[in-house]
Amino acid sequence: MSQPKRKFSFPKPLADFVGGVVDPVLAKQGFGQSSIIMHWDDIMGERLAAVSEPIKLQWPARAAKRNAEAPVEPATLIVRVAGGMAIEVQHMAPLLIERLNTHLGWRCIGRLSIRQGPVEKRRGKNKPLPLDPQAVAQAQLATQGFEDEALRAALTRLGARALRGPAR
Repeated sequence: MSQPKRKFSFPKPLADFVGGVVDPVLAKQGFGQSSIIMHWDDIMGERLAAVSEPIKLQWPARAAKRNAEAPVEPATLIVRVAGGMAIEVQHMAPLLIERLNTHLGWRCIGRLSIRQGPVEKRRGKNKPLPLDPQAVAQAQLATQGFEDEALRAALTRLGARALRGPAR
């Protein structure tokens, strides 16, 4: 008699499950997906993300008879900002709206509405694993043709991490 085959399960990152659980909760606040919340630090930049947090995405009321060809009206993103930084966020609003829309891939947000108040303290980000010098050298060879220094550096880091393989 043969033994039954064992099924192997590999651990999955918690991030794989968070989106599916969090998305319905965020939908009540107007967010169609958790992307803005989950990537707030990347979108806003480390300095502004430390003093701000998205609260709600407020969509305009729909007209009773809407023209099918009319574009969708963009939403207003309500952001809580720590006291003294509110004026800076207000001045940077056009740039921040552009960053948010670029992240989402379409003109979703047309306006920022700022609410002053205390911002929940975030835990520090995990530090990335050190890059393998051989992988960095290979990635630098592959990115030699790029003139933009910032793009070349970002692609080199990405390439080095990809060549390193899965995180240990």
